[in-house]
Amino acid sequence: MKTRWNLIIPIWFATAFLAIAVMVAIPGKALTWFGAILAGSVALVSLIHLIKASPTGFVKELIYVGGGAYLILAALSLYLFLGV
Repeated sequence: MKTRWNLIIPIWFATAFLAIAVMVAIPGKALTWFGAILAGSVALVSLIHLIKASPTGFVKELIYVGGGAYLILAALSLYLFLGV
């Protein structure tokens, strides 16, 4: 089974972009929005698979997107907590 990196990597970039945009726009509420961004990244993978009506690789892509988005948001949360 081939992993579709051309689907996963743009979602990671979108997650990072949205998280940084939220940190700049409303830094006091950034951590609240991080949960919505993470949920949105997982929902996007689900929506893509629903539209293409193919379950092939669905769980693997959910794990990669969710795990990568979680790591991105965890790193940015650490940045906020440390106040760098």
